[in-house]
Amino acid sequence: MNPNAVYQKCIHADCGATCDVGDVHVACPVCGELLDVVYDWSKLPVPARLADFAARWAGRANPLDFSGVWRFRELLNFCDDRCRVTLGEGQTLLTPNAGVGRYVGLKDGGLFLQYEGLNPSGSFKDNGMTAAFSHARLVGARRVACASTGNTSASLALYAAHAGMQSIVFVGSGRIAFGKLAQALDYGARTLQIAGDFDACMRRVKEAAKRLGLYLMNSVNPFRLEGQKTIMLRVLEALAWQAPDWIVVPGGNLGNSSAFGKAFGELKELGLIDRVPRLAVINAAGADTLDRLVNQKKLRWNGGQYDKAALAEDWAWQDRTHRLPHTIASAIEIARPVNAAKCLRALSICDGVVRSVSDAEILDAKAQVGRCGLGCEPASAASVAGARRLVEEGVIDRDARVVCILTGHALKDPDATVGYHTGRFAPGKEVEGPRNFANLPVQVDDDIDAICRAVGE
Repeated sequence: MNPNAVYQKCIHADCGATCDVGDVHVACPVCGELLDVVYDWSKLPVPARLADFAARWAGRANPLDFSGVWRFRELLNFCDDRCRVTLGEGQTLLTPNAGVGRYVGLKDGGLFLQYEGLNPSGSFKDNGMTAAFSHARLVGARRVACASTGNTSASLALYAAHAGMQSIVFVGSGRIAFGKLAQALDYGARTLQIAGDFDACMRRVKEAAKRLGLYLMNSVNPFRLEGQKTIMLRVLEALAWQAPDWIVVPGGNLGNSSAFGKAFGELKELGLIDRVPRLAVINAAGADTLDRLVNQKKLRWNGGQYDKAALAEDWAWQDRTHRLPHTIASAIEIARPVNAAKCLRALSICDGVVRSVSDAEILDAKAQVGRCGLGCEPASAASVAGARRLVEEGVIDRDARVVCILTGHALKDPDATVGYHTGRFAPGKEVEGPRNFANLPVQVDDDIDAICRAVGE
């Protein structure tokens, strides 16, 4: 790899400062904005067509070819093979689902579910962690840290254990699903429960990283998003390298949507795709910051000269009004998404839209996903609920080809599932509204006749 072909660059057009790929920053050292990983493609090997990547499936004995991230390594070529960390991430499925498609309102054959719950830690986060840990190895990091609503901490702890690094995770007190906390504990992370929500944890982990020299693994780290680009490469691969009409993704910290926009922008620049799909980012109604910024305040990317003051004012308004996020979809329970600016860029690249859906809509959609043969955590189902809303509005055509991203496994948050079906939610996690597809357990006496009547003779 040509060391001059990759660098980090500030995303704001009024700055554009650059730094070396081997530097460790969580923000531009000049203006404090987010950084991108940028490639000079003229100095790097790039395939003539995306279909050439498929040949790597024949080399399953090579761990990098087995990885659904590093199989596409020329498109995230910021380190050499000696630094690349892998646990076989990215062995995920894009599957058509007629039942969920009918629920969404699409014609048969129009709805596809990209199931990221098959990753080693059970969520999409592994796509980003394999890349960020590879950069951490490149720069000689020994201790890594993150703030988390759950999935990030699980993924970080797993990859740290594999890479021989110490992991420190910051989680909000009482704001993490046990299925995710269990993973962080089991994988040996030093777990700090902070008296606050995710945004409080994010502030503190940044401070701790700066003071203690920790390598920060949240998606302010631009190398995280490089790995998450490959979710879209696998979607394209499963669709014979043809872009769908829509990608619908849950919106929390906005790392996925940002990565997807960057991926499609690069692929179009390289001439590897002839069109870019549209993007829909779906907030939970109880954590609807992006919806408010885009649809109410009309904030736009504006060629990299977006209104930074508008973001700062929204954060200040949240402080003044004591507005805190609250949703059953804990993975997207985030009020101050750190990748808001990059998501604005993704919306510009992909002619995107933003919507919010209620917790009741999310859980109904989750139940439908389960009933139709896949399981997902609540945040994942926001994509399905959002697609349904957009079809009802006429924004998505009924004959469109739509990919909904399912970000995490069903067992990440079993309490939410049981609460939906039984009506007995954990304290503080209650959801108002009808449970239209609840599957109540049936209480039966220990009597064979009663059991047969309950089963249906």
